[in-house]
Amino acid sequence: MKKCFLTIISIAISLLFFACSPKPEQQHVIFIGLDGWGSYCMSKAEMPNTKQLMENGAYNLKKRSVLPSSSAVNWASMFMGVCPELHGYTTWGSKTPEIPSRVLNKNGIFPTVFQLLREQSPDAEIGCVYEWEGIKYVIDTLSFSYHELVPAYYVNKNAATCQMAEKYITDKKPDIFAIIFDEPDQRGHSAGHDSDGYYEKVKQLDGYIGKIIQATKEAGIYDNTIFIVTGDHGGIKNGHGGKTLMELESPFIISGKNIKKMGEFKESMMQFDIASVVAYAFGLKQPQVWIGRPMEQIFEK
Repeated sequence: MKKCFLTIISIAISLLFFACSPKPEQQHVIFIGLDGWGSYCMSKAEMPNTKQLMENGAYNLKKRSVLPSSSAVNWASMFMGVCPELHGYTTWGSKTPEIPSRVLNKNGIFPTVFQLLREQSPDAEIGCVYEWEGIKYVIDTLSFSYHELVPAYYVNKNAATCQMAEKYITDKKPDIFAIIFDEPDQRGHSAGHDSDGYYEKVKQLDGYIGKIIQATKEAGIYDNTIFIVTGDHGGIKNGHGGKTLMELESPFIISGKNIKKMGEFKESMMQFDIASVVAYAFGLKQPQVWIGRPMEQIFEK
């Protein structure tokens, strides 16, 4: 009888402990994509907010695009964790796979990291704002709480994107939010890569990155947020799509909650590894078809 009584007391204490224990902090990921942002520019780029993230976290300037070094195929790999031979999107403007996707999820698209989070957390707030319409074909929009193409009529579309992002962050405190700028790619096509105009644009984009970071502070989620800033490809002269390192290498920068302050890491990284990094941050199990690697060395254990 005494033993039974002590057992009941022990169980009661345990239940009281768990009831009084603080709930684990919610994890947030703010993903900022800069189209046409080549690693070659970082030695000369005036990007103090971005470089602060680099200093406070981890980065790789040797991350390589999949081929061709163009937009849709690389955004797809970034979100789908595989090469184009598996997801099937193979050109700059792919809207549907030119090669049948190796597998399809319940939404009829190759598995994305957004879908993985939706399945694990049905109530998760998952959002995306983007300036290039092609993005909506590779993110699995049915897995999103909110996604919006920035209207083309804005004189400064980048500023409008930033304002929409700030509002969404402060209003919704998203679990994951992707903000995809169509720059500096357009500036690269017009003024040329590695030109004064190109560096002017990346400086402007860095100002928007600073405002987005500030929005997380105003929303009260900054301390529990991982920031990722990356690009789909670089460029050379007025274009991209080829096999030069200026076209293939784009930065990967990650900073924030549970990310080591380690600076540059030298391990090989590919575009499709980014999906695995995000999945790892949320504790998501990768689909068997994914080939991405989560870069575990950048996370605090």
